[in-house]
Amino acid sequence: MENKLLLVCVVSGLATLSSGTLAQSSVSVYGRLNVTVESQKNGANDAVWVEQNNSSRIGFKGTEDLGGGLRAGFQIEHGFSPDTGVAAGTFWGRQSEVNLGGSFGLLRVGNFTSEAYFATADYISNHNHDTGTSADALYAYLGRSGNKLAYRLPSVVQNLSIEGSVSLTEGAANAKRHYDVAVNHTLGGLQLGLGYESAGSVGATQSQIAVRGAYTAGPVTVGAYVQRDKNYLAVGSRNNVRVSGMYVLGSNEFHLNFGIAGDTGSLEDSGARQLTVGFNHNLSKRTKAYAFYTRKDDDGAGLYGDFKSLAIGLRHNF
Repeated sequence: MENKLLLVCVVSGLATLSSGTLAQSSVSVYGRLNVTVESQKNGANDAVWVEQNNSSRIGFKGTEDLGGGLRAGFQIEHGFSPDTGVAAGTFWGRQSEVNLGGSFGLLRVGNFTSEAYFATADYISNHNHDTGTSADALYAYLGRSGNKLAYRLPSVVQNLSIEGSVSLTEGAANAKRHYDVAVNHTLGGLQLGLGYESAGSVGATQSQIAVRGAYTAGPVTVGAYVQRDKNYLAVGSRNNVRVSGMYVLGSNEFHLNFGIAGDTGSLEDSGARQLTVGFNHNLSKRTKAYAFYTRKDDDGAGLYGDFKSLAIGLRHNF
């Protein structure tokens, strides 16, 4: 009888401890499946029909309340192609981080996308989440980096966020640390951003700085960014400008997106232009059907190539 009573007490205690832990912790599964069917024409080649993945992914993220205003969290994310089921690169290569937050701000450790990119280009190329063949082909994207340490300042000013990070070289020969700084500020319908990155290797440093503005008034959103980069294409510096617009009518969105890259260094005819016209129909908050036409025109030097595509697609978030 005593043994049974002891067993009941132990089970009851474990159940209480477990429920208390669960009350302070949360883990969620999320993801996106985004596929288009496209007629693509690359350069002088004949057009071909393609089933195109648009950065589909699955992820897990969670937080734990540690008490005293302190919280721990994690996020891991993996890319894959729904049309084939094939993994996209390294498993958990899209994101794998652990973080610690509180009144002091947020510390992040691991592998994650440049916040400078999120502060600038990601706001502008919003017709298909800057993915697939209609993604911004002109932006100087210095990459998702691993071995990263990041710190996000506490929000002392409302709607203002500032984050900086550094990626360790871990003794790799001729490697240079990757630095990333991002600033975002919202003022009513106006959203402003700044992003700076420096990366590369000894003797071959790459850098970029960009500023972004986006404004929403009723059903209309307009935005633009201006970017200056050095050695992104390994032949000098260049300027890059992109503008976009969106008009919302009920469940429908009409998108227009246009970018221009100037000549790189002293290389003549080394610029390019990209135009995208898109239409989204939101079937729900998580699912949309859409179509777009995109084309990229190289000025002649061949740094970008010519490309065009007509696409219809379906995206589901979960």
